[in-house]
Amino acid sequence: MAAAARRDVFQAIADPVRREILGLIAFEPMNLNAIAEKFDISRPAISNHIKILSECGMVSITQQGRERYCEAKLDPLGEVNQWIDQYSQFWSRRFDSLNSYINKVQHQNKQK
Repeated sequence: MAAAARRDVFQAIADPVRREILGLIAFEPMNLNAIAEKFDISRPAISNHIKILSECGMVSITQQGRERYCEAKLDPLGEVNQWIDQYSQFWSRRFDSLNSYINKVQHQNKQK
């Protein structure tokens, strides 16, 4: 039997519904019903999104009486930030290079 693929933060944020769920619970936990009420999709679909977020380490679920509360765990977004940062540095160098070129051309045009 093949091992299940490891879910990661990129899978968590790949879907706009999951990003919106994270936005809803980023500052305070919410129960599953309250989350589901915010969407025009089925409760089982929301539960599946919550399950994926949980498997990715982005949500913890706690039982309080009959209710299940979802709390955002946003530390994994640091991995996304690191990944983006490498490209940010790349583009920063490119823009610095472009700026130098523009300044050089403008300087040459002023001398003519």
